[in-house]
Amino acid sequence: MFLKPDYNLKKVFDINLDELKANGTKIILFDLDSTLMASKSATYSPEIKEWLSNVRKDFQIAIVSNNNNTDYINKVKSITDFPVLFEACKPCAGKAKEFLTSLGFEPKEAVLVGDRPLTDIWCGKKLGCKTILVDSITAETENIPTRVVRKIERLCIKN
Repeated sequence: MFLKPDYNLKKVFDINLDELKANGTKIILFDLDSTLMASKSATYSPEIKEWLSNVRKDFQIAIVSNNNNTDYINKVKSITDFPVLFEACKPCAGKAKEFLTSLGFEPKEAVLVGDRPLTDIWCGKKLGCKTILVDSITAETENIPTRVVRKIERLCIKN
């Protein structure tokens, strides 16, 4: 099924980096909001900062986000020292493919990590890379409508 991720994990911290490296992954593309930081917070938690520092020992990392709010984009860019792509138009893969190519990588060398099957995972599948679905970083505190939408989305990836 085109929305079924290659890996379905609880948190980004559960990603098996050794396995990705052994399988030839060279770059990890991350969704931003609800994957690496609380939605629209423009702040990385200390745990995420430390984890990303570890990830960067073996992988190039980058962000592929649909966010198009100029103030927010500027805040995120000011605290991020790796490549970022905003206004990515996921699930379309065109901008993500151009971005990946500009960084010197092919889709087979990449994995896309995100919290949304209908944007992140679908984009990764169209891009031709491995995909990892994680729960929202703030799943326990999200509002009820958002939780309902997430449950419905996950029904799309069940066998």
